[in-house]
Amino acid sequence: MPFAIGPAMADAPPASYERGRQAFIADMVDRHGFSPQTLDTLLAGARYQQAIVDAMDRPYEGRPWREYRRLFLTPERIQGGIRFRRANADLLQQAQTTYGVPAEIITAIIGVETNYGRNLGRHRVLDALTTLGFSYPRRAEFFRGELEQLLLLSRDEGLDLTDALGSYAGALGKPQFIPSSYRNYAVDFDGDGRRDLWQSDADVIGSVGSYLARHDWQPGAPIAVPARLRDMPPAGITMVDKRPLAPQTTLARLAEAGVQPLAIDAGAGTDTGNDADAGAAFAPDRRATLIELDGDGPEYWLGFDNFYAITRYNHSNLYAMAVLQLSRAIAQAGGE
Repeated sequence: MPFAIGPAMADAPPASYERGRQAFIADMVDRHGFSPQTLDTLLAGARYQQAIVDAMDRPYEGRPWREYRRLFLTPERIQGGIRFRRANADLLQQAQTTYGVPAEIITAIIGVETNYGRNLGRHRVLDALTTLGFSYPRRAEFFRGELEQLLLLSRDEGLDLTDALGSYAGALGKPQFIPSSYRNYAVDFDGDGRRDLWQSDADVIGSVGSYLARHDWQPGAPIAVPARLRDMPPAGITMVDKRPLAPQTTLARLAEAGVQPLAIDAGAGTDTGNDADAGAAFAPDRRATLIELDGDGPEYWLGFDNFYAITRYNHSNLYAMAVLQLSRAIAQAGGE
């Protein structure tokens, strides 16, 4: 697969960087049988990047919802989603049939992640994961684990990591899978014997469907609906903002506290108008999470299990809401 980037300009790494690199190499040799010479040569080519650390400390998800949504709910991204869905209609239908995830949700995730493959990231993945794994104490253990998974992925799939590009957090390809997700959830949807998340739209589409299915997506179930509150705050109800929470409160209990759902979301984020579907979506024992977002004013939503499944892709309610609203916009604007 083609990667093109020149040698990275390096900042001066902290003193812990080289110690961490050597300890990591020894661990990979001991546990996975890598050649110490090969790893030393590969990782010696990685460069500490202060800009990556800086980006970790100011993520998009730190913004208020009114700013975050403007990044993704744009005419250009909606039109791009319509084009992507039409160009890949058969593959999206196949993924929807296989995994139960609506075509517009898969499309919207790819749109939010990389603008349908137009922005795959500008950082060398080795730079990102070595910088964070050896020089970002707050989450160093996690990123060393992802560097381990990247090297195992390279061995499994025959990937050339020298110039592979990704996000500042080391996410890969059109769906921006971190290496552990690539290894665990990516699928060979085109049947060519490889899982290629850069060049194969079939593998990209199938892998997004696979990921959500493996994170308990419920086919045909609701995702999220706006809510009206009688009291603020509702007595005895946990309300969250950006941080996801698995649905725990029944709609019956929410109703007792004066929380009223305002619309029907028929799985893919479109209104159903069908009384049977409405009854199933709002069954009294269905569980939901009450969410408050800082839009132009306070916005209240009920997020169901499928909304929570989207947050397993990116642990932010802002992210899941952007995916949901982009998927609706694509469907409503003619992306059938």
